Amino acid sequence: MIKDIIKETDNKMHKAVEHVRNELVRIRTGKATTNLLDAVKVDYYGNLTPLNQVASLSTPDIHTITVQPWDKSVIPAIEKAIMNANLGLNPINDGNLIRVPIPPLNEERRRELVKLVKKYAEDGRIAVRNIRRDEIDKLKKAEKSEHFSEDDRKHAENEIQKLTDKHIKEIDLLVEQKEKEIMEV
Repeated sequence: MIKDIIKETDNKMHKAVEHVRNELVRIRTGKATTNLLDAVKVDYYGNLTPLNQVASLSTPDIHTITVQPWDKSVIPAIEKAIMNANLGLNPINDGNLIRVPIPPLNEERRRELVKLVKKYAEDGRIAVRNIRRDEIDKLKKAEKSEHFSEDDRKHAENEIQKLTDKHIKEIDLLVEQKEKEIMEV
């Protein structure tokens, strides 16, 4: 029972860290990466379809993403979807493929992005702490109903705290890396 709670806690905390990682990947750093367009959905014959399912994405250089649609009739829809994604990107359509230039970030924009990164990180830390609180509550209830000792519960609480520290450290490392990427000129 206790091992199940600890394992479940680790899985939930891991998912919280992965969520933060996914949010941070979407923040542009001034360098072209196809991950910037992961959230873009294209109206493809009436269905909202992820961009990477209707086109091939690549980065020929650090300031450009190219979008090569498999069906040329979708080019206007892709262009519209990129513009409507609120990424601050302006696609250029040449008839066969779409080039998405990545403009360099100014100092003010870099600071805004760092604030956003820190907000996502704090949300992730809060999620991890909430998981810790919920799982410790679950342990206390299980202690009474399952009749295991107080020492076992305290040991499990220590294990959960170690998991909490580990996952918060992972989030801190992600933030540190992303800040460094953003602030590099």
